[in-house]
Amino acid sequence: MPLNEDEQRILEEIERQFYEEDPELARSVASASLRSRLRPHRRLAIAGFVVGLVVMLVSFTSSVWIAALGFIIMLASAGWLAMSIRKSGDGGSETVGSWLERARQRWSRNS
Repeated sequence: MPLNEDEQRILEEIERQFYEEDPELARSVASASLRSRLRPHRRLAIAGFVVGLVVMLVSFTSSVWIAALGFIIMLASAGWLAMSIRKSGDGGSETVGSWLERARQRWSRNS
C-alpha cells in the first residue's frame, strides 16, 4: 500500500534530518544492509545442501548410515537457508501471499 502525500512528506523530512544530524551513520546505514550480510550464509547453506545431496546419492548403495548423514546435512542446510531468508525478509508469508494474490488475479482475468 503506497504512502499518501502527508506520510511521504513526513518520511522525507525524517530522512533529511537523519542525513543532516549524522551523515557518517547515514552513509553507513545506506551502504550496509541485512541482505548483504546474509548472502555468505545463503551461499554456505546452498553449498552444504549440495554436498549433503552428493554424499547421500553416492553412498546410498554402499552405506545407508553415510547416506543418512548426507540427508541430515541437507536438512540442516535447508533449515539454515530458510532462517536466513526469513531474517532478511526476502521470503516468507508476505512473498507467498503476494504471489498467490497475483496468481488469483491472473486466474480471474483469464476466466
